[in-house]
Amino acid sequence: MPALVLGALGVVYGDIGTSPLYTLREAFTHTGLPLDEPTILGILSLAFWALVIVVTLKYVMLVMRADNRGEGGVMALGTLAHRGLGSTLGSRAVVALAILGMALFYGDSLITPAISVLSAVEGLKVVTPALESFVVPITLVVLIVLFVFQRQGTGRVGIFFGPVMAVWFATLGVLGAIQLVQAPDVLRALNPLHGVELFFLHGWVAFVTLGAVVLAVTGAEALYADMGHFGRAPIRLAWLYFVLPALLLNYFGQGAMLLHHPETLENPFFHLAPEWAQLPLVVLSTAATVIASQAVISGAFSLTRQAVQLGYLPRREIRHTSEHEVGQVYIPRNNWLLLVGVVILVVGFGSSSNLAAAYGVSVTGAMAIDTILAAVVAWRLWRWNPVVVVVAFSAFLVIDLGLFGATLLKVPEGGWFPLVIAAAVYLLMTTWRRGRAILADRLYADALPMDLFLQRVSPQSPQRVAGTAVFMTGNPDVVPHALLHNIKHNKVLHERVVVLTVIIEELPRVSPQKAVYVEKLGKGFFRVILRYGYLEQPHIPRALELCRRYGLHLDMMETSFFLGRETLIPSKTAGLPSWREPFFILLSKTALSATEFFCIPPGRVVELGTQVEI
Repeated sequence: MPALVLGALGVVYGDIGTSPLYTLREAFTHTGLPLDEPTILGILSLAFWALVIVVTLKYVMLVMRADNRGEGGVMALGTLAHRGLGSTLGSRAVVALAILGMALFYGDSLITPAISVLSAVEGLKVVTPALESFVVPITLVVLIVLFVFQRQGTGRVGIFFGPVMAVWFATLGVLGAIQLVQAPDVLRALNPLHGVELFFLHGWVAFVTLGAVVLAVTGAEALYADMGHFGRAPIRLAWLYFVLPALLLNYFGQGAMLLHHPETLENPFFHLAPEWAQLPLVVLSTAATVIASQAVISGAFSLTRQAVQLGYLPRREIRHTSEHEVGQVYIPRNNWLLLVGVVILVVGFGSSSNLAAAYGVSVTGAMAIDTILAAVVAWRLWRWNPVVVVVAFSAFLVIDLGLFGATLLKVPEGGWFPLVIAAAVYLLMTTWRRGRAILADRLYADALPMDLFLQRVSPQSPQRVAGTAVFMTGNPDVVPHALLHNIKHNKVLHERVVVLTVIIEELPRVSPQKAVYVEKLGKGFFRVILRYGYLEQPHIPRALELCRRYGLHLDMMETSFFLGRETLIPSKTAGLPSWREPFFILLSKTALSATEFFCIPPGRVVELGTQVEI
């Protein structure tokens, strides 16, 4: 358990743990609020209760109960909610929300590395203003090195993440406690009435300030998303007994300093430290933000992998960077796209204050989606009283929507960026999912049933040749197009024919007992169905070796794989909207070949093409 708690510190809490670098500063910098006692106490009160209600009560105590066989995240939550709903309309709404939640995460995965590393390096300006011109170049160098290193995986340096973050949180607590001892009166902010008073005193401006207060809870969804790596108990223990106290001490320490030294508003976090400790604090902050960025980037890779497995995205090259941890993957194309996006953000916005204007929109939107999906799970799967569900989750949703509404005010100042990214990803995912469904209908609409085909097969026709042929198909009950094309053009059938279907279940992993199904159809035909969880990597040759226990012995050197390759052409018939057809065709061309994705030996593959109107 201690090792898991330490590991959770290094992976789960990087994002939310680096929020003190900029949260209180942004609450005053762009809102025009006076730097007086009622305002400071009000903002501290809002930050405190946001951490208690949104993170502790909603995520740590409630949402983390909704695990899909130990896995968390919006995909797991969407799967559970989908399982609980019987109606088609409700299921479609749940799927749409899950896709939107994934899309919003991608916007967050771009901004988090940029704002985190930039805010840490900006500490150099506190050490000496002469270094200000070096902030952006140093930030870019750190980020480029971070993304280049992704191909090595997190395993090699992951052992240091936990200890570094433990030192980071201890430093947060100590720096805050020193100021708090000198001005303990700031603890009055624990009273929620100070947060209420802020709205009475400043009205609309106080609501605008929520857009900065939300920065204190960015990264809360990581607690739930990374549950499958560490388990519920270690994450809860780390939050309740270490991370939350350290964050609160630091926020209240910054508040105490601002009460008595308002001139430190330029960068209250780094002014917590004495001059001799500011440069080491910059180094430690940079290390912490790099770890936070690493966790978000790895999360983006993991989410992409799940989306590919479930059919929400085209197949991608996915490299496993660990022999022991299935979740440690590297996706080259996504890595370089993320790097380009992060570099554009750093150069375009130039400072963490400007980036803060774009931060929070995607996070709060994802939080609201989590609340809605969790309410469905509580109602349909946990069988909670509907009245309790409405009362409890309505309270959470009101807070989420309030924070989301406040961050929407940032749209003209840069909040449009994560929304554009989310909209593009949502369009991409829905186009791919809908296009694949239409393609499947086109391919199998007039397909020949397998039992009818077998009735027509005789010992004399077609001619049988030695060896085994494996035909992959999405529908195991019909004859694959590649098989019919092979008979049509080559006039032969192999002695043994395996009709192979791969099914990705809406589960993290499939038990070995249910992973392989073999059925003898007669006349040398076999139906094989392989099942994988969305966190598992399909490996066809390895899975076919397991068929031996079911009486099907395959020699890879005598086995040929016949794959269909569809050439898509636009169609005026009902199907995808005409404006989406080019997108789907382009996405299909970028998809990784089935040979590579399913780890099939290239020398054993025969591809047979066909044209399909979409």
